[in-house]
Amino acid sequence: MIALELIAEKVRGTNYYQASDAITSLNLGVLSRMSGILQAFVPFALYAAVYDSVSLFEMPNHWAIWVLAFVLYDFTYYWVHRFGHEMNVMWAAHVVHHSSEEYNLTTALRQTSTSFLSVLFYIPMAVLGFDPLMLLTVGSLNLIYQFWVHTRHIGKLGWYELFFVTPSNHRVHHAQNDIYIDKNYGGFFILWDRLFNTFQEELDEQPVVFGITGAISSWNPFWANIQVYKQLWVDASLTNNWWHKVTIWFRRTGWRPPDVEARFPTRKAALSEFKKFNVVIPNSIKVYGVVHYIVLAALVLTFLVNITSMTSLSVLGCTVFIAFSTYAIGVVLENLSHATIIEWVRVPALIVAMLVLPVPLWLTAVVVSMSAFSFLLLVIGRREMLSAPAIS
Repeated sequence: MIALELIAEKVRGTNYYQASDAITSLNLGVLSRMSGILQAFVPFALYAAVYDSVSLFEMPNHWAIWVLAFVLYDFTYYWVHRFGHEMNVMWAAHVVHHSSEEYNLTTALRQTSTSFLSVLFYIPMAVLGFDPLMLLTVGSLNLIYQFWVHTRHIGKLGWYELFFVTPSNHRVHHAQNDIYIDKNYGGFFILWDRLFNTFQEELDEQPVVFGITGAISSWNPFWANIQVYKQLWVDASLTNNWWHKVTIWFRRTGWRPPDVEARFPTRKAALSEFKKFNVVIPNSIKVYGVVHYIVLAALVLTFLVNITSMTSLSVLGCTVFIAFSTYAIGVVLENLSHATIIEWVRVPALIVAMLVLPVPLWLTAVVVSMSAFSFLLLVIGRREMLSAPAIS
């Protein structure tokens, strides 16, 4: 679908993709899968434990129950998503998804690696007796549906807008315009927003400006995941009020202790002052980023398919290497001085690993050849960037 959107981009002559931003979104998707391996077992185990021990009913495997599960999941998702915008600690996790200043199908994959509280919202479904596998299934269908709405190539869809989440009403959700902020939380049904007064139509006279008011201004996937946590920790450390030290995490998003705000006031730029973050890089570096993402995606897929037959140490090692690779690509895209040093170590290590690990020969050939090709692009690109300005 991303490929089709890029074709539409070419045919229509639009400018909805920025290479570094798109690659960063894809890298954040990879990083979220890696962190998911390490953290997903706990919330699923919690749901399963509640289901096994305190469920009031045993829901039958009937199509009507599946429909009910899907609707209840989407209703719960609305509240998970809403709290993700309206509570400091949950926004700290969710902000990653909104940090892109572009809006295309890669934005859908820009996911958090630090979501820990969401499972608590679904526990009532376990109490009611919805099987854990049923929850996973309807949750997956809900998530897959949300992918296609992250595009600017589809306009309003008439009557469909009244009931379901669409590209138009989800564009509103990703806007930083005052009129659009904290609106349209629905995952599948937009009816919840209409019911709870959080719906806002996309207006022709108010073109959407994508991103967040406190821009991260970085292609570093780790910084995207920790920036709000860091600010909350700093504010909690600075305040002299112990109650505020504890409660800042659970207060309304953006709330700061009054004594901290008085000493260290923050100012967010007006929308009229907004300028997209960009680092000037040559095309060879852009191609490098794309090629290395493809290599990384192939590694992740192979890793996930074979994870059950791997030792714990191997799983940890692969997870760390892949996560570090997302950081390394971000460093290159930002044209930082230590980018070449990191890649001189990482890329040869990747090639050696593929040659010695028991992976299919075809995959080894693909990864090694693509890595060598992209490394050549990096060398060429770095030479071109020596005299280039860092940020435009």
